[in-house]
Amino acid sequence: MSIILWSMSNSIHPTWLEIDLSSIRNNIFQLQNISGTSVMAVIKANAYGHGIVETARAAEKAGVKWLGVARLDEAVLLRQQGIKTDILILGHTMPEGAKIAANLNICVTIHNIETYNLYNDQARQISTPLRAHLKIDSGMGRLGFFDQESIPFLQEICRHSKIRIEGIFTHLAKADEPATGTTELQLLNFNQILENLEERNCHFQWVHAANSAASIIFPKSRYNLIRPGIAIYGLNPSEEVPVPHEFQVALSWKTTLTSVKNMPAGTGISYGHKYFTRATERIGVISVGYGDGFRRVPDNEVLIRGKRVPVIGTVCMDQCMILLDEVEKAIPGDDVVLIGKQGDVEIRAEEVAGRWGTIAYEVTCGLAARIPRIYINP
Repeated sequence: MSIILWSMSNSIHPTWLEIDLSSIRNNIFQLQNISGTSVMAVIKANAYGHGIVETARAAEKAGVKWLGVARLDEAVLLRQQGIKTDILILGHTMPEGAKIAANLNICVTIHNIETYNLYNDQARQISTPLRAHLKIDSGMGRLGFFDQESIPFLQEICRHSKIRIEGIFTHLAKADEPATGTTELQLLNFNQILENLEERNCHFQWVHAANSAASIIFPKSRYNLIRPGIAIYGLNPSEEVPVPHEFQVALSWKTTLTSVKNMPAGTGISYGHKYFTRATERIGVISVGYGDGFRRVPDNEVLIRGKRVPVIGTVCMDQCMILLDEVEKAIPGDDVVLIGKQGDVEIRAEEVAGRWGTIAYEVTCGLAARIPRIYINP
């Protein structure tokens, strides 16, 4: 048995993400051109795994009007890091957080009467105005006022609230499945509420509904602000709604080949010996595992020296094994690509998602915080 080992002395990071910030800026520009309107860049969940602070800075440079986050702590972090752009918390904010939001010029979402009353109590105790957008449930079945009976209440808070109501929005459940007709129905419901409020002299500075898919293919959903998430990272909202070819994938996931062994026939590989060598096989070890977000499922593939090779055996927490019989020149220290391009070959997050039985959103959001993010073209 011959063994080649590598000390990893030439790198302190055995696995890492490379995020091209110029791609994020390009994608925002493309969305601005497609929609002809203002953009709220959705950067929740650590910017879909891309890194919330650096992504926010790239979005600011691209001229977005708003940043969208899910929770107060994400918004607070952005303010602490010097982000000045308007921020909307798209999800629920605990009432105790209203004062923090007001003091940091962060906008909250009001989605039901109970939350409004609690926020209003907080707003009476502070001198800084609490800013808010109203959330309408037009057919998502999640947060939001959901029927015409809410109109009198919405009219009242628009006129007499201690809270500064600046916008109104809804969320589309099936914009990435355009043939279903669901989006048209949701927009009809949302427009009826808007019209009823406007008839009662309730007007909003910002009206928004379009996620990535709707921003690309549903012009009537764009209003005066779009709210893309996945598309700003260059990924497809769905197979039915791919991003145009001008978009650029921002994220690559790489690791390092750390060991190569010539293993005799009948050798069990990794936990549970789910794989046995069929002859003398060249087995490599790479420094990535399910602790980094690389799923413990069969049929994973990676790129090395511009060729696809299979992951064999069970994925471990921090490492896994690959078959190198078709890449004889591979040596420890070589870069290995899990997501991204190597030469003329590419593995996209959407492909990985297909193997994992999920969507690209979950693939990138699941990339562990312990993986270093390396930013290029800031």
